[in-house]
Amino acid sequence: MKTYLVGGAVRDALLGLPVQERDWVVLGETPESMVEQGFRPVGKDFPVFLHPDNHEEYALARTERKTAPGYKGFAIHAEPDVSLEQDLIRRDLTINAIAMTPDGQLIDPYGGQQDLAARVFRHISPAFAEDPVRVLRVARFAARYQHLGFTLAAETHALMQSMVAAGEVDALVPERVWAELVKALSEPTPPAFFYTLRQCGALTKVFPELDNLFGVPQPAKYHPEIDTGIHSLMCLEQAALLSKSLEVRFAALVHDLGKALSPKQNLPHHYGHEKAGLPILAAMCERLRVPNAFKSLAAQVMQYHVHCHKAFALRAATLTDTLAALNAFKPQNSLHLFLLACEADAKGRTGFENTPYPQAELFRQAAAAGAAVDTCAILASTLQGPEIGAAIRTLRITAVAGVIKQWAAVVE
Repeated sequence: MKTYLVGGAVRDALLGLPVQERDWVVLGETPESMVEQGFRPVGKDFPVFLHPDNHEEYALARTERKTAPGYKGFAIHAEPDVSLEQDLIRRDLTINAIAMTPDGQLIDPYGGQQDLAARVFRHISPAFAEDPVRVLRVARFAARYQHLGFTLAAETHALMQSMVAAGEVDALVPERVWAELVKALSEPTPPAFFYTLRQCGALTKVFPELDNLFGVPQPAKYHPEIDTGIHSLMCLEQAALLSKSLEVRFAALVHDLGKALSPKQNLPHHYGHEKAGLPILAAMCERLRVPNAFKSLAAQVMQYHVHCHKAFALRAATLTDTLAALNAFKPQNSLHLFLLACEADAKGRTGFENTPYPQAELFRQAAAAGAAVDTCAILASTLQGPEIGAAIRTLRITAVAGVIKQWAAVVE
């Protein structure tokens, strides 16, 4: 059996980065011979097997031929006569088409090492245009490696633009778009994913809700960056610095979707954008089949981020009701994630990146005070139904008012 380490393991090893997982390509074998040697088949669309001992993936060398639109429209040929070079040329980028023998010898027929050294993303062949997922993958690689100085080759950028113009990205299915988005959010510089898509024209096709924010102005006094699209990606950048939570990063990214609907006569102001954006967010989450944890936090941040920013100006009743809406008085809540996203929003503005955000601590202390009120007397009283909730709310308002009073002395 001839085996070669391929793909990301070789690429990251040559970049001096930790290797997360190792994938192998196998020459000269058949599915039957792999099974006979103890490998377990797991591939749905092409022959992939798990090693019987270390469970690493071993795929038979294969070629692909485009037969229909979309990323599934391929005929797979995986026979013992397929060469290593034939297998490598079907890959997306030159930097992903370097193979290594078990003893460490590199096989690099398409110049991947040269492009690694030059920090360039370059497609291997015109067949790149046959798979629209590759547009998303290149954008994700930008999010992963931008901090190393990687840029997109001009010819690859032009090819991606032509793919968008030809309608190839229209064939992307929601599950795959969301899968790539989640991966991009986990990378070191997730804004690069969206900038790369926008530069080739794909953002308006894949994430129109975000693309609609570019060119929408905001008051320069509060948003020196002015452009709402730029602000949204600055918020994502700050969220990535503040938290590894992908839900926080997503919420920071989409919190201002409603600003795209602000009447032109009101610009650069955005009255009521918090609630105006909720239907847009709901439709986006429905289309992409976004998990509930992402959707619920994003909706909370969208609706109440301005309340958080204005924490020191809120009345005790308003702050109490806001915390109740955030489920902050319940033992299980996501208040800490909400506050991280709000902080990312506050810092996602030109010149505000290092500004403290004490509003978060006020919210935390108020939530703790409200949750700690003794409700035993109310529950033991003759009050019924809504009267019980109203009485508990009154107690919490009093507790929250005490926290606000303490903070007022500190702020003064």
